[in-house]
Amino acid sequence: MRSSEAPIGVAIIGGGPAGLSAGLQLVRANRRIAILDSNRPRHSATLQSHGFLTRDGVSPLELRRLGREEFERYPSAMYAQTITREVTPLAPDEARAAGFPDGIGFSVRGTGIRGAADVEYTARRVLIAAGLTEELPALPMIRAYYGTALHSCVECDGFEKTDKPLVLIGETSDVFSRALLISRFSSDLIVFTNGADTVRPEQEAQLERIGIRVERRPIDDIVGERAEMTGVRLADGEVIARVGGFVRPRWHAPVEFLGDLPIARDHWGLVEVDERGETSIRGVYGVGDIVPPGPQQLVIAAGNGARVAAKLNLDMIRGALGVGLVDD
Repeated sequence: MRSSEAPIGVAIIGGGPAGLSAGLQLVRANRRIAILDSNRPRHSATLQSHGFLTRDGVSPLELRRLGREEFERYPSAMYAQTITREVTPLAPDEARAAGFPDGIGFSVRGTGIRGAADVEYTARRVLIAAGLTEELPALPMIRAYYGTALHSCVECDGFEKTDKPLVLIGETSDVFSRALLISRFSSDLIVFTNGADTVRPEQEAQLERIGIRVERRPIDDIVGERAEMTGVRLADGEVIARVGGFVRPRWHAPVEFLGDLPIARDHWGLVEVDERGETSIRGVYGVGDIVPPGPQQLVIAAGNGARVAAKLNLDMIRGALGVGLVDD
């Protein structure tokens, strides 16, 4: 077990763009910061990320590596390659005994992976930047093409699909709006609902007017040749030629480490936060994909991390001085 030799300011759970950006801002505010990260990002299948100024086209894993190096240059930065197992609030007197004057604090424990030691930190605040886990439509070969021919982020990967025959596979109620976004890149788009009733008749009529077909029959699988996607095979055996496109996964917020602590979520299951980025649990903040509106471009996640870090830092300053939460 590797324990922090002294209490820390913030334990950040997740080392993606949001968590790393927040961590960088907070160590620059002279805070002792620990990032607990399993290095298992949702977008690890993606070969290139786009839209991040000065890093357009870089691998998401390379972006994380560069961010971690920048964070770890600071003497008050700690990075632990761990899976977070438990976040437990301290009693007010325990928090004050740890040096937290506002009586808010947490014990954070993680299990080391890839040979890393287990960790335990006593932190004034916790920032959840753990991202999301995703559930793709249950098609046997979809993972073989995910990250190359098929993607989930239109803003991230739409440009590379310009003028190609595309597919949008989705079983959720926002498929219509996703189809409108994709129409900026290709006029040859078919929306597959895989038997789900998620596109209303009036929406289908609107899509039809701009040349987008809605295919409601169930899908059997994605087909291809030599690692290249060539089409979508329906349950009745018909194959519709497509070379790539987009998938709308279902996302899940992985906050099992909170145990029975009640945390507010929206109708998608995302963690709700206020304008400062704080969750319904006092002292626990959320940032990045895990909060509404959900998955976003990496540059937006990084910016969100910086913004919430500033609010979190001010919260700790005010807590130390006993002047409350109001920012103005």
